[in-house]
Amino acid sequence: MPPGPEYYEEEELESAEEEDGERSARARDSDEDTEDASETDLAKHEEEDFVEMKEQMYQDKLASLKRQLQQLQEGTLQEYQKRMKKLDQQYKERIRNAELFLQLETDQVEKNYVKEKKAAAKEFEDKKIELKENLIAELEEKKKMIENEKLTMELTGDSMELNYLLTDEQIMEDLRTLNKHLPATPAESPAQRFEARIEDGKLYYDKRWYHKSQAIYLESKENTKISCVISSVGANEIWVRKTSDSTKMRIYLGQLQRGVFVIRRRSAA
Repeated sequence: MPPGPEYYEEEELESAEEEDGERSARARDSDEDTEDASETDLAKHEEEDFVEMKEQMYQDKLASLKRQLQQLQEGTLQEYQKRMKKLDQQYKERIRNAELFLQLETDQVEKNYVKEKKAAAKEFEDKKIELKENLIAELEEKKKMIENEKLTMELTGDSMELNYLLTDEQIMEDLRTLNKHLPATPAESPAQRFEARIEDGKLYYDKRWYHKSQAIYLESKENTKISCVISSVGANEIWVRKTSDSTKMRIYLGQLQRGVFVIRRRSAA
């Protein structure tokens, strides 16, 4: 028996449903593929944009650095000008302080110079006056010494009996002492003479022998007593050294014989 109409309708309906299902599946697959492709293209496009952006940033920075370098070479870079202004201020401040210090030091040196110059001038004038006064005094002393020596030679009659190794002051002191007494001293008589002679390097005086390095007292007519040591015995004189200041005096035999000087022994202790 041929199939009935209902049978064919069921088959056709099932077939149509299957086709619709397949079409729906294919549509879904197509949509998924399209979506995947779109996402891939988007990611690729974003990556390209990022790389391009990084490249642009690099080029911008490089261009900025080149501009700054050019401005630095020209001296127009703002940061350079700012720092240079600060350095210039520090430099000017340091120079100003140095100039102030120099001025202060110069003023102080000038004051010290003026002060020292005045002190040197005053000291020079004082020394000049002192020198002139000292020379005048020395000349006056020498004049008096010559006058006293002349008077002494006239009174003693012995022009060679002078103590040459004494200082001027010591000579003047001795002469002043002699000058006080000699004018009032009467002429010496033969009774005032002492026996004095030199033999074999020794002095025979007033019945005693004296030798080199012997300790003695040397007395003068004015009764002054000087502690001495005989330093040497010559042919016509002896040299004595004062123990107080180690100055030496020459004593001639004629002075000992006339009693101008008197020798006494003393202990060498």
